[in-house]
Amino acid sequence: MKKVIFGLMVLATAASCKKETNVVENAENKTSDSITVSESNEASAAVVPFKKVELSPAEASKFMGKQNNDTLYVNNFFATWCGPCMQEIPHFKKKMEEMKGQPVKFTFVDLDQKEDWDTKVKKFAEEQGLSNHVVLLDGSKLTPEFFASTFKNWNGGAIPFTYMRKGDKTDETLGSMSEEMLTEKLNSFK
Repeated sequence: MKKVIFGLMVLATAASCKKETNVVENAENKTSDSITVSESNEASAAVVPFKKVELSPAEASKFMGKQNNDTLYVNNFFATWCGPCMQEIPHFKKKMEEMKGQPVKFTFVDLDQKEDWDTKVKKFAEEQGLSNHVVLLDGSKLTPEFFASTFKNWNGGAIPFTYMRKGDKTDETLGSMSEEMLTEKLNSFK
C-alpha cells in the first residue's frame, strides 16, 4: 500500500512536468561523458539559440551513473516557475565562469511542462546564456524506481535538487544553495 501511495505522489508531482519524447536531431551533439550540447562551460554574451535536448529516464539515469574519468558532473534539477531554483542559478553561473577550463560539466535538467519548452524554457536558457547546458527530462515518465536506482536521498518530490558526481563520490542537495554552500560542495571534490 505504501508503494502505491508513494507511486501516486511521484506521478502527481511528475504530471505537473509532462514532457514529450524528442529525438535529438544531430547525434554529434551528444558525447559519451556529457549531455550538454557544447563542450564549453562558458556562459557567453552572445545569445546561443536554445535547442531542445530531451533525456529519457534511462538516459538520465545512465548519465548520473559513474563515469570513468576525472570530470566533476554538476546536475541541477530546476524549473522556471521555481523561485528557489531561479535564486541559485546566478551562483551556478558564477562557478561555471570561475571553473572554466577545469574538468567540470554543469547541466541544468529542466522539469517544466512541455508547453513551456518553446517559450519559458527557451527564453530562460537564452537570457541566462545557458542554452548549451539545459536539457529536458520527461517528468511524466519518471517512476519511483528511477529515483531509487539513481539517487540515495531524492524521491523527486521537490526541487531544486543538485546531484554532483566525480568517480565514486557523490553529493545530493535538496533545496536552494547559497553561493558559499555551492563553493564548499564543489571544493569537496578537489
